[in-house]
Amino acid sequence: MFAKIYRPSRTAMQSGQAKTKDWVLEFEPAMAKRPDPLMGWTSSSDTTSQIKLKFENKDQAVAYANKHGIPFRVTEKPEPVRKPKFYAANFSADRKEPWSH
Repeated sequence: MFAKIYRPSRTAMQSGQAKTKDWVLEFEPAMAKRPDPLMGWTSSSDTTSQIKLKFENKDQAVAYANKHGIPFRVTEKPEPVRKPKFYAANFSADRKEPWSH
């Protein structure tokens, strides 16, 4: 029962940062999923793959894993550098690139 601790990235349908602030502790699958012979649905008897715990910060998630004796791996991604852009800069006189259609 191995766990991974990470911050989820935003979805493709999302332009904001919603649901990306929390840290998630999620168990890695113990066995591969297999198709059901009757219906063809993908299934598994591993119930730990359904567990997804959310924490406010990384330290809480690590403390929880240590307290319960769960081996884990922390995956951190770098914070993106945000450059503020203003609509008025499109019409600035000292614009570096010419503005045309």
